[in-house]
Amino acid sequence: MKAFLVGGAVRDHLLGLPVRERDWVVVGESPEAMITRGFRPVGRDFPVFLHPQTHEEYALARTERKTGPGYRGFVVHAEPDVTLEQDLERRDLTINAMAETPDGRLVDPFGGQGDLEARLLRHVSPAFAEDPVRILRVARFMARLEPLGFRVAPETLVEMRRMADAGEVDALVPERVWAELAKALAEPAPSAFFQTLRSCGVLERLFPEIESLFGVPQPPQHHPEVDTGVHTLMVLEQAAQLTADPLARFAALTHDLGKALTPPERWPSHRGHEHLGLEPLAALCDRLRAPNAYRRLAEKVMRYHGLCHRAAELRTSTLVDLLDRLGALKRHDDTLELFLLACEADAKGRTGFEDRPYPQAEWLRLARRTAAAVDSRPLIEQQLQGPAFGQALRQLRIAAVRRLRPARSTPMPDGRPPHPQEEGE
Repeated sequence: MKAFLVGGAVRDHLLGLPVRERDWVVVGESPEAMITRGFRPVGRDFPVFLHPQTHEEYALARTERKTGPGYRGFVVHAEPDVTLEQDLERRDLTINAMAETPDGRLVDPFGGQGDLEARLLRHVSPAFAEDPVRILRVARFMARLEPLGFRVAPETLVEMRRMADAGEVDALVPERVWAELAKALAEPAPSAFFQTLRSCGVLERLFPEIESLFGVPQPPQHHPEVDTGVHTLMVLEQAAQLTADPLARFAALTHDLGKALTPPERWPSHRGHEHLGLEPLAALCDRLRAPNAYRRLAEKVMRYHGLCHRAAELRTSTLVDLLDRLGALKRHDDTLELFLLACEADAKGRTGFEDRPYPQAEWLRLARRTAAAVDSRPLIEQQLQGPAFGQALRQLRIAAVRRLRPARSTPMPDGRPPHPQEEGE
């Protein structure tokens, strides 16, 4: 059996990156022969098998022919006469179209190694235009490889624009778009995913709620970057530095969607954008069928990030109520930490504010610990129930947190407002 290591394993090895998984292409075999060798078939659209010992994927070499719109309109040919070079030619990027022989020899018919050295993402052949998923994959690879200096080759960017103009991306199903987005959010530079899509005209088609933020001004004294779209991607960059959690990164990405709905005559003020953004957030999550956990955290960050930024100035009762609305006073609820990470990313995602401390987060953590530690047994002994019990517990928590204020010693940095006080933020 002629099996070749292919794709990401070869690429990442040449880049000196950890190899996440190993995929193989088998040349000159039939499905029946693979099963006879003990391989277990798992492919639905084309012949893929799991190795009986390593459980790594072995796919029969194949070619694909376009028969209809979208990414499902293909006929697959996977017969023993398909060569390794033919299989590699159907792949998206040259850096993914390399193989390695069992003795370690590199097979590189399309110049992938040279493009690795030049830090280029370049498509293999005109067949790239047949599958709109490849636009998302290029953007996702930029989210992974931009920190290494990679860029999209000019001719590939032109091809991606042509595909967008031809409406190919309109055939993408929500599940596939979300899958690529979720992977991009987990990469080192997720903002590059959106920058790449915007550069080829795809962002407005797949993520119009994000695209509509560009060109919307904010007060320059609080947002030296001015443009809300630029700020949004800066916030996502900060979130990527603060946490690897994709939920917090998604919440950071979507927190300001409401600013796109501010009437232009009210610019650069954005009073009430926290509530205006709930509708486009719901539309985005519904369209992409986002998991509920992403939606719930994003809604909380959108609604309450302004209160978090002003935590030091809030009345104690408002602070305790905020913790309650966030679910932070429930046992085994980690929402607060993700919420605080997204809010900190928002505060730092402004030109010149990237290295500023964010003491609001520690103050909210302290308030949470104090409020959650309040002993409710005296209320139980008084046989309080229902709303009466809840109100009494709230008052005890407010009193406990209020006692903390005189002892607080962490000032806001340099006496300036901790975050924009934008008439409603």
